[in-house]
Amino acid sequence: MIKSMTGYGRFELEKDTRRYTVELKGVNHKYLDVNIRLPKSFNSYDANIRSQLKNQVSRGKVDVYISYEDLAENQLSLKFNSTLAEEYLKIFSKMEEDYNISNDVRVSHLSRYPEVLTMEEQVADEEELLSGLKEALQGAIDKFIETKKLEGESLKEDLLGKLALMEDEVTLVEERFPEISRLYREKIEGKVKELLGSVKLDEERILTEVTLFAEKICTDEEVVRLRSHINHMRDVLMEKEGVGKKLDFIAQEMQREANTILSKANDIEISNHAIILKTEIEKIREQIQNIE
Repeated sequence: MIKSMTGYGRFELEKDTRRYTVELKGVNHKYLDVNIRLPKSFNSYDANIRSQLKNQVSRGKVDVYISYEDLAENQLSLKFNSTLAEEYLKIFSKMEEDYNISNDVRVSHLSRYPEVLTMEEQVADEEELLSGLKEALQGAIDKFIETKKLEGESLKEDLLGKLALMEDEVTLVEERFPEISRLYREKIEGKVKELLGSVKLDEERILTEVTLFAEKICTDEEVVRLRSHINHMRDVLMEKEGVGKKLDFIAQEMQREANTILSKANDIEISNHAIILKTEIEKIREQIQNIE
């Protein structure tokens, strides 16, 4: 199934005491261009995010928005520095001995001394954080790809319709060509009779002239190649993914054949059909720019 480069996906994950929110937005771009906005504490995960996305998205400009929230009520912990407390007590004992004074230090007193008790923010486990982020990112990617596929299916149906219209126009060009040769022969015969009156016409000379004219305006090769390109594009549209560049190349070849048909046209009807072909091909090329 073909995918559009336009898509949107959002996923929110609550895991343990953590909430991850990931949002993806995609638009057209010739190559894969990823822009990431995330909390500063997640900067080290930038490469992981790009790698995970690159494995599943090949083209398009993708904006990634990541937010994170720790839901734990107590994100701080009380730390007791026993080594420092012991140093304080040794000094107090020394002061008691040196100055012959009573050592009246109690636990409540000791706890107030600098750095004996401190409040520290709990450090999150890096592996757990990354694991949760990857899970949330994958959820957003899945939804992102789902919308890309839906849009891609609409694009495919539209392109198939345009190809069917092109095929009808090619058929009309084919059917018109013998009529042009007949009309040209009648035109020559009419001119000769007008100039020579009752003089017998030189059939061989007229046939030669008509043949040369027919060869000059013949578009058989262009029509055959154009039909081949139409069928090839249909086949590519049935492929699963990565078809955007292939379709663009086929459309360029189609345009070349349509241009040649128009340049050879010596008939208003064929010119009109060629113009319709060129118009539809241009529409196809515009739509292809949306395909991944």
